[in-house]
Amino acid sequence: MPARARRAGPKRAGRGVSMAEAASRNGKKHPPTRQQHLDLYYFMQLNRQLEDRMVRLFRQNKIVGGLYSSLGQEATSVGTAYALEPRDWLAPMIRNIGALLVKGFKPRDIFTQHMARYTSPTLGKDGTSHFGDLKVRHVVSPISMLGDLIPVMTGVALAGRYLGQKVVAMTWIGDGGTSTGAFHEGLNFAATQRAPLVLVVENNQWAYSTPVKKQVPIRDLADRARAYGIAGMVVDGNDVVAVYQAAKEAVEQCRAGEGPVLIEVKTMRMKGHAQHDPAEYVPKKMFEYWKARDPIALYEAYLTANKIWDAKAKSEIDARIERELDEDQRFAEESPLPPPELAEQGVYCDGCHTIEAVWKRPKGEVVPPKSSVKSEWVVEDFGGLEQEVPGGSPASSAVAVGGDGADGSRARKAKAASKPAAKPAAKRKPAKVAARAKGRR
Repeated sequence: MPARARRAGPKRAGRGVSMAEAASRNGKKHPPTRQQHLDLYYFMQLNRQLEDRMVRLFRQNKIVGGLYSSLGQEATSVGTAYALEPRDWLAPMIRNIGALLVKGFKPRDIFTQHMARYTSPTLGKDGTSHFGDLKVRHVVSPISMLGDLIPVMTGVALAGRYLGQKVVAMTWIGDGGTSTGAFHEGLNFAATQRAPLVLVVENNQWAYSTPVKKQVPIRDLADRARAYGIAGMVVDGNDVVAVYQAAKEAVEQCRAGEGPVLIEVKTMRMKGHAQHDPAEYVPKKMFEYWKARDPIALYEAYLTANKIWDAKAKSEIDARIERELDEDQRFAEESPLPPPELAEQGVYCDGCHTIEAVWKRPKGEVVPPKSSVKSEWVVEDFGGLEQEVPGGSPASSAVAVGGDGADGSRARKAKAASKPAAKPAAKRKPAKVAARAKGRR
């Protein structure tokens, strides 16, 4: 099960190694230990078995909100989140239960949350995945509006840098979510500020019932990283080792001040959008193709072939998962529903908790006089198309640029036909500006 990752986007001169070079050495730089290998299996299998149980609870009308399956995508959530350190921050989406488990939430938190029990992280006020933990686990609650977590987590990353915490922020977005305005605005903001943000694009082939090729004219969504001058790469989302190693490299680059990284993981949503969706619009052969690439089955074969475990080690992990799920499901089903009087509590914050910055650097470093700078811009590139040529006269050219299209064709660069030499800038007459609107002459 070799790690497979490839670059999307150019190397940035003077800013360390590119993701292409990083990907080529991932297997050497971040080889998981035996325990880490077993951890990855534990969290993926726990993710799947937990969701299987919740499907049964949903059919018994014990799940009060929506239920969104991550079947077939477990390697994405687990592999990326496992690359973070405890101090780092993440913000999951609806198919990232695996990331929550890696960050320290227990199955009972997931059970009680979706069953709206009083013992849940939100005390039964929310019946889906909208919960987090800002104090201990550093988890920001999901936001239903797709793309909005990107600017939010960019802010978290920048705040951590300002406070000297040396943290990295991570969030996820689906293939359909990359078409939202918030995705582009947030990613541009992160790139401009060189924020330590890892953005994981889960290309699971479908935005509800719309296939990827009907959404965008490119094959690799990671190519969008080029538009913002940041590193991007494509990873086999069903290879948990490849996902972990790519994410680990991205996290290290972010922590080193190299700016944000976009990772596209190619995987497949093996169920409909939610429990109500039978996904009849997905071709059967497509399901068969991806079923043969099930991430857990592939990883089990990899662990066996590389003698990382034996039948006894596997059975012990599986038994542990079964035992933990039995206990936590029983706890959830026996937990009470929230009392009626809770409805009016916690609607507004009236001093019920204190929010204080956690400084990891002297405040004097970010206040005057140390933080003072001259209020002027130093601009090395004036941004024009014209270039000086021998003899002092400017020449201009037009260049067609583009990436690989959906059909694999590459846009060709071409210089425009030569034009008469333009007048030197110093002698050129200023252009007239038509400022009056039509009808107001």
